Amino acid sequence: MPLLKFQESRNRLIAGVRSFQEELYPQRQEAYRESLRQGQRPHALFITCADSRIDPELITQSGPGDIFVSRNVGNFVPSYGEALGGVSAIIEYAVGALEVSHIVVCGHTDCGAMTGLLHPEKVAKLPVVKSWLRNAETALSIVRNRNTAEDDQAALEQLTEESVILQLHHLRTHPSVAGRLAQGTLGLSGWIFDIGHGVVRVLDEDSREFRPIVAAQKTSAAESTR
Repeated sequence: MPLLKFQESRNRLIAGVRSFQEELYPQRQEAYRESLRQGQRPHALFITCADSRIDPELITQSGPGDIFVSRNVGNFVPSYGEALGGVSAIIEYAVGALEVSHIVVCGHTDCGAMTGLLHPEKVAKLPVVKSWLRNAETALSIVRNRNTAEDDQAALEQLTEESVILQLHHLRTHPSVAGRLAQGTLGLSGWIFDIGHGVVRVLDEDSREFRPIVAAQKTSAAESTR
């Protein structure tokens, strides 16, 4: 049975590659040949969770070369010096070499990392994950001490929001980010994607509230003729 599952997974991936090569790539080959072949020029760094239900390119309707993506469990950004690893290297490269003008930290509903923080017993057998979750312990402390959540679901929602806010603070500790912020050539955004409703909420840092992106209203035929 395990081998059968491996074969099914491999076949699905190979079928996807064939579909890309035979159907999608021919439609975009000029873009690949001319612009993308010469290098990447993404306008934003998008830091989000490794959760398989999150698709940054789909959510933002971005094409190849548009956004530089970093994914990890919990969409965490370790403070500079805490864990100089993959996430820190991605941030430095995106900001210093690719010169992106925008960084998004995107959390999401029903996040397993946030659940693991609230219920440590769920990650007791995952020591590396348990250690990684320390990157949001400050957010957990805020939620617990504020003590305004009526139930576990409300606590999960609050923790998801506070964690995104915390990761933005962590971002500002990175020298490359701090320098560009001082220049006024870089902006930071906190997002939360609602998986069940397809809604993205964006942080208003003044109010610390996450507000939904409202669909643009289509101009009526009468208005368009005025």
